[in-house]
Amino acid sequence: MSLAKLFALIQYPLPHHLLSRLVGYLADCRSLWLKNTLIRTFIRVFGVDMKEAAEPDPGAYATFNDFFTRALTNDARPLGEGLLCPADGTLSQYGQIDRDHLLQAKGRRFSMMELLGGDEKQARRYRGGSYANIYLSPSDYHRVHMPLAGTLTEMVYVPGRLFSVNAATTNHVPNLFARNERLVCHFDTDQGPMVMVLVGAMIVAAIETVWAGQITPLPRGDVQRMRFDALVRLEKGQEMGRFKLGSTVVMAFSEPVTFTDEIEPGAKMHMGQSLGALKYS
Repeated sequence: MSLAKLFALIQYPLPHHLLSRLVGYLADCRSLWLKNTLIRTFIRVFGVDMKEAAEPDPGAYATFNDFFTRALTNDARPLGEGLLCPADGTLSQYGQIDRDHLLQAKGRRFSMMELLGGDEKQARRYRGGSYANIYLSPSDYHRVHMPLAGTLTEMVYVPGRLFSVNAATTNHVPNLFARNERLVCHFDTDQGPMVMVLVGAMIVAAIETVWAGQITPLPRGDVQRMRFDALVRLEKGQEMGRFKLGSTVVMAFSEPVTFTDEIEPGAKMHMGQSLGALKYS
């Protein structure tokens, strides 16, 4: 048995949510000694370039979470043409949606309907369209931005487990993205419907959106659908949410995307980098 498969298997009996909440408590701790130790250790271990940060002084952050979700300077991530990568990370998979299925990893697919919380009507809108999965490692910039301009129509919280979403787990845990806790954000765009799914993961302390603040953790229960009285319109490249520790974004489009030849599965991407083009982009 490979180490990667063993790593995936030992996660099944672990108390995912308890571990994540404990990490969240530490990440929100305001003890100067503890938070400064955590931040400086993280910078050293992961080689974080603080020159990109809007606030380059590690000691200026009130908590580790504030550091982890830090803003970058205005020129750190220039926006490209067409469809944009929504976050720094690894482009794990992308392509056309095959009826109801998306590729999770080589030999493993998952259902669009299950990803969207069992919503068959919404899933049908994306048949024949395109998708892309971006994995954010702990060392990446953790704010998520809009690949296209869009208007929010609905947000859906889907409860679930919190398996790690790194390559080892993605390769060995079936239906991983449709199994983990996640936040599904539906948008209308000039290119047709678009959905952004922020997938939770082991030790991810929380998921936030710019229009509703921190959403997870929520008490686990049924799927929760949320609409908002105020119009939420976000422009291309504008921040839409953030992860407190690493995770994955799955985004899908009702129309086919012509992906650029310059990308491939496993490519390291930056937020704002061009992924390709839709018909009118």
